[in-house]
Amino acid sequence: MSIGKRSVAEFVGTFWLVFGGCGSAVLAAAFPGLGIGFAGVALAFGLTLLTMAYTIGPISGCHINPAVTVGLAVGKRFPGSEVIPYVIAQVAGAIAAAGVLYVIASGSPNFDITGGFASNGYGAHSPGQYPLLSCLVAEVVLTAFFLIIIMGVTDDRAPKGVGGPIAIGLALTLIHLVAIPVTNTSVNPARSTGPALFVGGWALRQLWLFWVAPILGGTVGAGIYAAIFGHAEPAPATKKAAA
Repeated sequence: MSIGKRSVAEFVGTFWLVFGGCGSAVLAAAFPGLGIGFAGVALAFGLTLLTMAYTIGPISGCHINPAVTVGLAVGKRFPGSEVIPYVIAQVAGAIAAAGVLYVIASGSPNFDITGGFASNGYGAHSPGQYPLLSCLVAEVVLTAFFLIIIMGVTDDRAPKGVGGPIAIGLALTLIHLVAIPVTNTSVNPARSTGPALFVGGWALRQLWLFWVAPILGGTVGAGIYAAIFGHAEPAPATKKAAA
């Protein structure tokens, strides 16, 4: 399939990830008396990835995350020449989703963009007031393990079947359960960029961390998997699970 069609799939997938995940945080997490809380937001992110892995996995591999795309390229699972088109599509999808979410959320009389709009941050803008170093380490380690899991379940030595997307979706859920109090959870530069553009100010000033740390973590994770477990091309039946 052409790079154009695969990039469109990445746009759609990233849109759904940001709209569903960040939407749950902005619209449902703090709803008076009925909010879904951290666990609900974590599950929402996992479900968006899980559903898109089955939907666009056979088309684009369902990376929907620049850190995943870069990591898979480092791990020799994805051609380096296609990284930039994928990343552009992912960031565009995230921005579009944040724009639609803003239109919806701003209709509430209680909407306040200074509340963060699901942006990621450190220091005073970390949900738990965690400093830069804590946030950096969390994002690097969690993204590294995310890549290790992705590369493991899409390895041609992994059990065949439909379980790959489930494992990857659950991994993202677990990552959010750990990291929401620390950084509001990025592990995805595109996801961080969309909301930050609407918040501006501090969110844009701190955005650099949520590009550097996830991409570094993805690179480290892919390198660890390749070095320890060896490189194996994903079989055609499992490529669709590469989310």
